[in-house]
Amino acid sequence: MADCLTLKKSNCKNCYKCIRHCPVKSIRFSGNQAHIIGNECILCGQCFVVCPQNAKQIVDETEKVKVLIQSGAPVYVSLAPSFIANYRGVGINGMREALKKLGFADAEETAVGATVVKTAYEQMLREGNHDVLISSCCHAVNLLIQKYFPAQLPALADIYSPMQAHAADIKKRVPNARVVFIGPCVAKKDEASHYEGLVDAVLTYEELTRWLEAQKIALTPDPDRTEESRARFFPTTGGVLKTMAQEIAGYTYMAIDGTENCIAALRDLESGRIHHCFIEMSACVGSCTGGPVMEKYHRAPVADYMAVAEYAGTRDFAVEQPDVLTIHKSFEPIELRNREPDADEIAEILKKMGKTKPEDELNCGSCGYNTCREKAIAIYHGKAEISMCLPYLKEKAESFSDCIVNNTPNGLIVVNDALEVQQINAAARKIMNIRSASDVLGDQVIRILDPTVFLKVLETKRSIRDQRVYLAEYKKYVEQTVVYDSAYHMLVCIMRDVTDEETEREKKENISRQTVEIADKVVDKQMRIVQEIASLLGETAAETKIALTKLKESISDE
Repeated sequence: MADCLTLKKSNCKNCYKCIRHCPVKSIRFSGNQAHIIGNECILCGQCFVVCPQNAKQIVDETEKVKVLIQSGAPVYVSLAPSFIANYRGVGINGMREALKKLGFADAEETAVGATVVKTAYEQMLREGNHDVLISSCCHAVNLLIQKYFPAQLPALADIYSPMQAHAADIKKRVPNARVVFIGPCVAKKDEASHYEGLVDAVLTYEELTRWLEAQKIALTPDPDRTEESRARFFPTTGGVLKTMAQEIAGYTYMAIDGTENCIAALRDLESGRIHHCFIEMSACVGSCTGGPVMEKYHRAPVADYMAVAEYAGTRDFAVEQPDVLTIHKSFEPIELRNREPDADEIAEILKKMGKTKPEDELNCGSCGYNTCREKAIAIYHGKAEISMCLPYLKEKAESFSDCIVNNTPNGLIVVNDALEVQQINAAARKIMNIRSASDVLGDQVIRILDPTVFLKVLETKRSIRDQRVYLAEYKKYVEQTVVYDSAYHMLVCIMRDVTDEETEREKKENISRQTVEIADKVVDKQMRIVQEIASLLGETAAETKIALTKLKESISDE
């Protein structure tokens, strides 16, 4: 299969949106990147349409077309009938004028080939060789059947698509011509590549618009309507049926659009309950007017249908109908070769995802897969990773966070900007004698703490750190820090119980005070003793002096 869609890795943001919208889950997720699995892809283009980061890109063939034009061979455009919806008010003459300015020899409507195809369908139904006949205009539907419903290949009309039938008609009339198809479809690039010799290149409307803008070529509106243009209805849901004669008795004619609806219809066919019907199948909702390129940039189903309906005529194009054998093509099954895991293997993978019971399988679809078991199968095939399960990651993160929070020795209280308690850990509950977190979660913080510090931090948006506070209600001393998280509008209070420290400090202070008091008393007593001693010594000295003086005098008298 041609590599029509590529991944711009720098843009892929790990959102899984492409997986959610891929109808066949042909996307492998690894290394935080979503990779398209080519052999499983049906090129419906949904991943391109829904990618919010434009990580999926359609391979541009503009330069290839320029080389074709420069080769000297006449290059003709086969213009898909949906162009009138994409380029409002511009008919085939206006498109032809602009395309010739780009170097094309001429431009014709693919609807001419559609006339050939619908006539072939009518002939096949009249021959009565098909119980059920499915249109083969949509290459994405063809790939869907080839890859996922190969048993229904006998029901698929084995003739050219309108693009191929028109290209064959052009090359029959102009043998050396080259043909470039322009339309809203990604799958047509693969169809052109797979069936060589008919269509030489394919451009999307987006590629054409960029080219016209680069050359400063404006499109001129013109009302070039013709009644011989009924096949212009082909790009709308039911458009093929609108062009066909439905006179065969016993046949039911129906139109089904959207890949998921097509899958459901094919499953109905598998059941064997569906008979005698012609089914027009389109992978895109709204058929080609809802094509990936058109849907990506302007999805307007009612306006698009009205544009086509107003432009279409009531009769068929005058075109020579070739023999059916000359527009025959074969469809071969495309084997995917994916072994399905058994029940034990699925159970083991589910276990790794933390899903051990049926009730653990939420089937939320956040990973992109419809069920947890479908995701487990994708993991088995190497298309998905366990980490893609958001509930699993959330539970794992919460479990890890709770483990840290509940095992830290510090008390933690988280409140929102309305001062409502959002989280409280075991250490905080112990400080405040709270039995269970549920007793306070959602309540105002004033119920358990003085909100003053919270209000101050909320007002100033500045943290208060290492503030020692006495919680009189709980008879506890704590050293608290209150931090404001502006990203989540949360206040986090971290409390360290310092009651024992404070008690020990007070005890030491008491001991010190008592020691000082005792020392002061000792000093006072010592001073008194000293003073008493000094007084006694003073008296004794005086008496001694007097006695000695008297003794001296008596000796002197003698």
